[in-house]
Order: sequence, then structure tokens, then C-alpha cells
Amino acid sequence: MPQPSVILATAGYDHTIRFWEAKSGRCYRTLQYPDSQVNRLEITPDKQYLAAAGNPHIRLFEVNSNSSQPVISYDSHTNNVMAVGFQCDGNWMYSGSEDGTVKIWDLRAPGCQREYESRAAVNTVVLHPNQTELISGDQNGNIRVWDLTANSCSCELVPEVDTAVRSLTVMWDGSLVVAANNHGTCYVWRLLRGTQTMTNFEPLHKLQAHNGYILKCLLTPEFCENHRYLATTSSDHTVKIWNVDGFTLEQTLTGHQRWVWDCVFSVDGAYLITASSDTTAKLWDMSNGEAMQTYQGHHKATVCCALHDGAESSPS
Repeated sequence: MPQPSVILATAGYDHTIRFWEAKSGRCYRTLQYPDSQVNRLEITPDKQYLAAAGNPHIRLFEVNSNSSQPVISYDSHTNNVMAVGFQCDGNWMYSGSEDGTVKIWDLRAPGCQREYESRAAVNTVVLHPNQTELISGDQNGNIRVWDLTANSCSCELVPEVDTAVRSLTVMWDGSLVVAANNHGTCYVWRLLRGTQTMTNFEPLHKLQAHNGYILKCLLTPEFCENHRYLATTSSDHTVKIWNVDGFTLEQTLTGHQRWVWDCVFSVDGAYLITASSDTTAKLWDMSNGEAMQTYQGHHKATVCCALHDGAESSPS
């Protein structure tokens, strides 16, 4: 099987993971995921594997394979896994779960290597570009920075008491972090390097982005040419694109019929993929806000999508 240059996958509540040809919209591979719904998908930096986070396990599948079986299963969470991601060289994986923990897994060895206790259901985890800090957001409204070098929590923030933090995103250069919550609000901070390794948060902006829940917030990647944007997806069925310089509304993407759960930018920021409870995923042209393609095939809510259209980053 030749390796496709663009890997696009979606999953959700119908117990399947689907791989799509991005341009044509054709589904060319379907994996069964019988044990639970799939909450989150992530592709390894080298494009070799797809991680699927379910309840309560994470399964790793080969991207370029006819096999329907996972290569490995990570099993020590005890509730829904809501976040999963990879270190830039692909040596280790991180996860966050409704069991209240953030975990780190060595991909070359089975079992959990480290565990951090958040004391509330974890909804979102992101890795700082410095690769040495994880930032988590939980159901009680706490944001915590986990210093992987010191192996401890180095910073805690509560932007709104008892308001769940649904999604976190960090600018590729580490300069900004955005947290989105259940009240439709985004909090934006500048990240300042402290005298130690600790990251300091300086409040920059409070954005009332949606009337409903924000389910995902995402900043554009490094190779985005023109502007730096923030995308927010919501229970109000829309996706909004904000200009990071001033946080003005650039455009509203309309077309999904139900909640929009997830989104991912292409490597150059020219396109956006979204996943919705209306069972579809869509491909949007960021230059005009038009939907270029709709991916139809799931039978229930599509709640996560993963895209890797950049060069393979091989382990250093």
C-alpha cells in the first residue's frame, strides 16, 4: 500500500474509524472499534500510527496497513480518555482522562511511565512547544502546568470557578495559550518564561466567542502564511475564525446541523477539517469560508478528526 501524502481520519459514536481521501471525499478504509465510542484521534509525527482514545483505553493502529487490529493497547486509565497527543519526535504519548489523571506513555515500551493527578475529570491536554510542559484543563475549571523535568505541577489557574475548561491550545512558538470553556468564553494569556522553568501566564484577552459551549479551540500552525487565527467550534452548530491580532471575528463557518466537536488545520492553515454530531466531517477553505467537501459515512455523531498533511517528521 502506498502511503497517502494526506492522512485524514474521523471517528465517533458508531464504533468505527474512517480514513478519507481529502479531495474526493471517498472513504478508503474503515476500522471497527467495538469496545466504546472514540473520543479523540491523533496521528504520530512520522505518519505511521493513529491513536484512538476511547473508554477507558487508547489503541494504536497502523496507518499504512490492511490490518484491522490495533498494534498495541494502553489500558491503565479507568474512565473516558478525552485527550491524546505525541511528543514531537514521537517517542512518547500523553493522555488525559475523566478518571482525573494525565498520563505519559513510552511508545517503545508497554505501560504508563508517569501519572499526574488533576483531582477532577480532565477534558483537554496540550504539550507546550518546548516539549517539557503539559498543560491540562479539567471539569472543575482548573488549568494546570505539569513540568516534566521537575515531575510536578508548576502552575495552577482557575479562569472561571466551576466552569469546565473544554479545550486548550498553544501557539506554535509558545507565545500564547487559549482556554475555552462551557460558557462560550475563551481566555487568552501571553506565556512568559519565569526565572525558573515555570511558565507564567499574563492575561491578554477575554473573548465571548459563542453563546453555547465551546467544544474545541485551535490556533493555526507554524507554516500558516498570512495571519494567525484561532478557530472555535461550538454546540451552536458553528465554527468561528478569529484573527489573533486583536481577536476580531474573521468569519463564521456555517453548514453543520448539530454540535461541532473538533477541528484541525492543514499544515499551512489554508484549510480546516471539522467533525460534527450531524454524522459528517467537512473541509473548509479558509480564504472564503466555503465548505469544499463533506465526508459522509458515519452513522452516529462524529466527534473527532485527525489530519496529517505535512512532511513526516522522523525521530531525531
